[in-house]
Amino acid sequence: MALQFKVLGQSNPAGNTNTTLYSVPSDTSAVISTLNVCNYSTSSATFSIAIRPAGETLASKHYFSFNTSLAGNESLGITAGITLAATDVVTVSANTSNVSFSVFGSENK
Repeated sequence: MALQFKVLGQSNPAGNTNTTLYSVPSDTSAVISTLNVCNYSTSSATFSIAIRPAGETLASKHYFSFNTSLAGNESLGITAGITLAATDVVTVSANTSNVSFSVFGSENK
């Protein structure tokens, strides 16, 4: 099995839209080392992050962060060390389209 360090996903979802940021490929495991959220507007925003095991349908139990506030022109770096199995999904959303998400880590194939 080869360990690959990389950008796992990046997204700038439409406002109030649950969007897949990263989906672990089948026959692969992954570790999220850092997740970055950037509000590139002058207005404050809220964002949510969910981890869905095996691509389950999104439910309250999956939220890592829910409606978290982020000031205008601010970024938040989350160092997490989250381990994911094959087909697990990271879902993100924000109340505005002025928030972007990036997830960094490694995949083990």
